[in-house]
Amino acid sequence: MSIQVLQSLLDGILMGGVYALAALGLSLIFGVLKITNFAHGAMMTVGMYVVYALASGLGFNAYLALPFAMILMFVIGFLIQRFPIHYIEHAPAHNQLLLTLGMAYILENVLLVIFTPNYKTLTVDGFEKALRIGNLTVAPAKLVAFAVVVFVTGCIYFILYRTHTGNSIRASAQNDTGAKLMGINVRNIRAIAFGLGAVCTGIAGGLLTPIMSIYPTLGESFQLKCFVIAVLGGMGNLWGALLSGLLIGVIESLSSYYLGGSWSEMLIYGIFILILFVRPTGLFGRGNRREN
Repeated sequence: MSIQVLQSLLDGILMGGVYALAALGLSLIFGVLKITNFAHGAMMTVGMYVVYALASGLGFNAYLALPFAMILMFVIGFLIQRFPIHYIEHAPAHNQLLLTLGMAYILENVLLVIFTPNYKTLTVDGFEKALRIGNLTVAPAKLVAFAVVVFVTGCIYFILYRTHTGNSIRASAQNDTGAKLMGINVRNIRAIAFGLGAVCTGIAGGLLTPIMSIYPTLGESFQLKCFVIAVLGGMGNLWGALLSGLLIGVIESLSSYYLGGSWSEMLIYGIFILILFVRPTGLFGRGNRREN
């Protein structure tokens, strides 16, 4: 295997981790609320601009700004679910789609007003020079991003499977009526779950800020990719989202190397369509039997 292929594989894994974290937030929201969140990309962009504003305006280190982005994204996610989404949870699916799509446009236009449509870049001191691992080179920002993804994923797992709040979230996802009978405040738990999903998305966006130029509608380019990852992983399956994110990152990187950047998106969506023909609930989803 050539050095160039190994380099592409490494880059794909590192970026795939960030994709996976963003898709994990989407999958978490769907798993609990059964709502497809079309504001997901816009929320990711908000996370980017929070980190950018704190780093460029107040002199924060970009990575030390992440906890502030987490807090803000949790509050935004909590409030979005607690008020507008709560009142349309049992409405037809197209009402839910239009509401979340409307929230996306509101968030994007707020960013346009505050930050203008101009591209913004952020450089982290000490991270300008690439690291060498043998014959491979690694951008320090990507390496740190992957490490943060692993840490945050572990935290989300701990919250969901080792805390009372996590047990309540999973109980509400499985049977909200039964959860209410057990004394769980399902309305608050759903808002917390949406907030946690927003945190995952915001952190993913914040980790990308030192890696690429940002602009208010950038999240739209990631939204469809997050949906692909979440569906391939099985909607609501957190580990499936993580594995699918790494897979998509590798496919994107290798296809860019072999075929060129213009073909990578086409290949990803082509593979996505083919997989859904064979496994309609995704690679790691349950109930993949097809009935004739």
